[in-house]
Amino acid sequence: MEDQNIFNPNVPQDISGKIVIGLERISEVFKLLLWKKAKHIGLSPIQIQIVLFVAFHKSELCNVSHLAKEFNITKPTISDAIKVLDKKGIIFKDFSPTDQRSYTIQLTEIGKQTLVETNDFATPLKTQLDTFDEAELNSIFKTISELIYKLNQTDVLSVQRTCFGCRFYEKNGNTSYCKLLEKVLKTNDIRLDCPEFEER
Repeated sequence: MEDQNIFNPNVPQDISGKIVIGLERISEVFKLLLWKKAKHIGLSPIQIQIVLFVAFHKSELCNVSHLAKEFNITKPTISDAIKVLDKKGIIFKDFSPTDQRSYTIQLTEIGKQTLVETNDFATPLKTQLDTFDEAELNSIFKTISELIYKLNQTDVLSVQRTCFGCRFYEKNGNTSYCKLLEKVLKTNDIRLDCPEFEER
C-alpha cells in the first residue's frame, strides 16, 4: 500500500490536500523573499519580522514573551535577535519603571529607516495577487481568514487577532457585524490583524 502522505506525488489528492501543498509552496515563496531582503540589508529574517511587528503594533505587544508567542519561537531566540537589533541601533529597550527586568521594544530613527528598506519584501507576492479579479480575491481572502481562525481554535496557531475571535464581532446568519465600529462587515472589511482586537 502506497504512503497516504499528502506530499507523496504518486498518490491522488483530494482538493484540501492539494490546497495544503499549495500553501506549503506559497510559504516557501514568503521565506525566500524574506531571506533575499535579509541578505540585502544584513539582518536575519526574524530580525526583519521583529522590526515590522514593532513598527505597527501596540507597545504592550512588543516584548520578548509576546514576540516569542507571535512567531512561534523560543524566548532565547527572540532575545538574541533583539540583542543584535539593539547593538545595531535599530531598536531601543524601554524599561518598566516598576521592574527593571521588564521592557518593551521600540524603533530608533535608524530602525525607522530600516523599516522603509524592508517593508516591501512581499511586493512580488502582492503583485501576482493583484492580477486576480475582485471576486476571486474576496473568495481567497474569505477562505484564508476563516482558516486562520479555525487553526487558532484548535491550538495549531497560537496568536491571531482576526475579527472572528474578537469580542466586538458578531454574526447573524450570513451577516458579520463589528460592535466597536458599529457597522456591517463585508468580506474585505474583515481584518487578520486588528489593532482594536480584544479576545472574546
